[in-house]
Amino acid sequence: MSLQTFLDNKPLYYTEIDYTRMPRIYAKIKSQLPSSNIIHLIGTNGKGTIGRFLATALSNMGYKTAHYTSPHIINFNERVWVEGNDVNDESLEEAHIKLQTILSQEDSASLSYFEYTTFLAMVLFVDCEYIVMEAGLGGEHDATAVFEKILTLVTPIDFDHESFLGDNIKSIARTKLNAINKNAIIATQKHEEVYSIAQDMENKNIFKIDEFITGADEQNIKTITEKLSLAPYLSTNLKLSISALNFLELPYKVEDFNNSKLFGRLSPLSENIIIDVGHNPLAASKILESLQGEKYILIYNTYKDKDYKSILTLLKPIIKRLEIIEIEDKRIESKEILHRTLNDLEIQYTTFKTIDKDKKYLVFGSFSVVEQFLKGYNG
Repeated sequence: MSLQTFLDNKPLYYTEIDYTRMPRIYAKIKSQLPSSNIIHLIGTNGKGTIGRFLATALSNMGYKTAHYTSPHIINFNERVWVEGNDVNDESLEEAHIKLQTILSQEDSASLSYFEYTTFLAMVLFVDCEYIVMEAGLGGEHDATAVFEKILTLVTPIDFDHESFLGDNIKSIARTKLNAINKNAIIATQKHEEVYSIAQDMENKNIFKIDEFITGADEQNIKTITEKLSLAPYLSTNLKLSISALNFLELPYKVEDFNNSKLFGRLSPLSENIIIDVGHNPLAASKILESLQGEKYILIYNTYKDKDYKSILTLLKPIIKRLEIIEIEDKRIESKEILHRTLNDLEIQYTTFKTIDKDKKYLVFGSFSVVEQFLKGYNG
């Protein structure tokens, strides 16, 4: 059975997750997977760009480096990056065949989509010196948490996936921070509770908060931000990746970050279209900060479980009007409820049909919104 067919038979999303399954199966096959230097990324926002900044720099510095990220926008291959490129189909198939020989038939069938693809990536990363691995959901119980890490980077933590992580910041933060098993660097946080919980856990883990950023780095961050034409808020993500290099005592050059920007975060698709895969209030606040002063037609849709009223309230100052893009997915909010919310917020809306080259657009809402838009976009 091909990898695509195999994955198509696994649901992408679950209402319940067996948290014992991944550790149990990992214990059986651990000796056949890499024991490379793993740098783990947990948090709510910024994991993808921080991971790509760091992986690119390590690769350009001469280390064989891999980056595991999720979800993908168009092709599954986007999740598995080695030495500057997404892994090709042939390599994915070869890894799938090998993984099938490592796993028992029962374990292979029981693993979730994300659990299986995490093991698949590790099979592909067997010869790598550094692996930058991004948590998919949460921290403590995420599939990526079973591996021993040399360092954990904690991005800003905010509300997201409340049905799995809890309905308050303390619960969400503790679940995420429980993934740390060695050293950690914590990015500047919006919620003070994150720091207090980290301090409570110091008897188990060593936390470093901005300690490895020197004054010299600030000029480098500015230079790299300008060279890569990064949105201002992405410079804070760059800062955390540089903190990791400093912690690892790996001297870097500004040029090591060339070609490191990850597509999908305030990425210009054309002169009048910006896309962003953010899907929570923290992402919306960063977009507002970057785009304030301008007005955009927002191409949007949302899942039922997202705090879209807060998101739209935050973005309202830059919304000229909203155009709802049609998405076939049972998790998408009903038109009636979304319309009601937009009416309550006094945001004008229509259904998205086509792009007017003389108007400015922001495509935002989730990976699925950007994916649906790109499928119909012809430049």
